[in-house]
Amino acid sequence: MTKRTLLIVEDDADFARALKRSFERRGYLVAHAASPADVDAHLAQATPDFAVVDLKLGTESGLTCVKALAENNPATVIVVLTGFASIATAVEAVKLGASNYLPKPSNSDDIEAAFGKVAGDVEVEIARRTTRSVKTLEWEHIHETLAETGFNISETARRLGMHRRTLARKLEKQRIR
Repeated sequence: MTKRTLLIVEDDADFARALKRSFERRGYLVAHAASPADVDAHLAQATPDFAVVDLKLGTESGLTCVKALAENNPATVIVVLTGFASIATAVEAVKLGASNYLPKPSNSDDIEAAFGKVAGDVEVEIARRTTRSVKTLEWEHIHETLAETGFNISETARRLGMHRRTLARKLEKQRIR
């Protein structure tokens, strides 16, 4: 029996190491990539059955990794993780080839369950959206604009009509993962 292969794309070395150990105990053959360049190098050598991709990789977008993985092999089951989920990035991740999108913190149980949920579920509960604070609405708008600009801080600040340093300070207060 061949082992299931998994590529973890995560810039947080400690979190990646913990996930790697957990999935190895579950019988996966695990590789780690910390950047889109690492993903490209890995794909030149092997094609994973599964991938876990962090949405924000330092200053780069994990969406480029989702696209590269899906183009390399459409059968690769891709789960995107993020510390700040937004509808815009979830939609883009799915359009680019992700099969699921999970908020952090997620553990290996959550991720493995997401691997099994490739098809959509018509029975999912339709919940009424609760009222959010102005601060939350602002943060969601900033994040959507960041996603639209490929996480380019200068272009995002220009589109939002704010100084780049102001945007950088706001992003430092609530880190994107």
